[in-house]
Amino acid sequence: MFCNHSDTNKKTIFSFEVFPPKKNMPIDTIFKTLDELRDLRPDFISVTFGAGGSENCDNALAIAKRIQDECKVESVIHMPAINMTKDDAQFCLEQFQNAGIENILALRGDKVEGKTPCKDFPHASDLISFIKEFDSKRKDGKHFNILGACYPEMHPQSSSVYDDIEYLKQKVDAGATHLLSQLFFDNEKFYRFQERCQIKGINVPIEAGIMPATNKKSIERMVSMTNAVLPQKFTHMMQRYENYPEAIRDAGIAYAIDQIVDLVTHGVSGIHLYTMNNAHVARKIYEATHSLFGVSPISDCLENC
Repeated sequence: MFCNHSDTNKKTIFSFEVFPPKKNMPIDTIFKTLDELRDLRPDFISVTFGAGGSENCDNALAIAKRIQDECKVESVIHMPAINMTKDDAQFCLEQFQNAGIENILALRGDKVEGKTPCKDFPHASDLISFIKEFDSKRKDGKHFNILGACYPEMHPQSSSVYDDIEYLKQKVDAGATHLLSQLFFDNEKFYRFQERCQIKGINVPIEAGIMPATNKKSIERMVSMTNAVLPQKFTHMMQRYENYPEAIRDAGIAYAIDQIVDLVTHGVSGIHLYTMNNAHVARKIYEATHSLFGVSPISDCLENC
């Protein structure tokens, strides 16, 4: 497992997120991307899992298993439970266990239009508790490593940043050992979020979620779902290059690199790159930043001076 406190204190984690192909596309279309991403030596690759329920399990599981078995990289499988019953969740966990998957990103998940959510897991913390209970009954002596999600700029459905941090603390208290943040474009927002976590006693590693802005429409869609604020320099960049695909791609990569350099310099636990299944973009960012991830934190440098 990658989420070991002693490890994360010595090395900045670098990880990717990918998603399964659309239903009308063969699953093989993601395999070429995975082969290219594994060459970048990430600490892990996470795989999204639609919120439709347990019927979405197969493709995500197949991809997670390939990451682990063929790419020789740790895999993390998303598990959104908003449309799962406890029986559904039990089935998925058994599938993960049989496949040798050890890492789960436990999520409530987004509501699916036209589908009434199940009531078994109203919050991610409820799913985390369920996974811990499942682990307590395992006969193989193993247990899942549970990750949680966090929103540096507050979950869209939270009433205040204080309530949002309270809910996040509940996830950690329930058993989440590592947090992945939603995307953001203003690092100061993330630093203030870290301070709130420290005050609340949330002391697990928090990876900063970075999405390279290579397409204006996709960024606008994501921002509408996440509450992310766009800094003025970012909006100027998007406005200037939105009609020039190559230019906006390069500008978006440069912006992401700038964010990552600043975050790693400030001692962030890790960078979780939302690749959008684009290995070319991930490689450009890796090439510009990979040397930063092996440098000891400032605290270690000071101790050894």
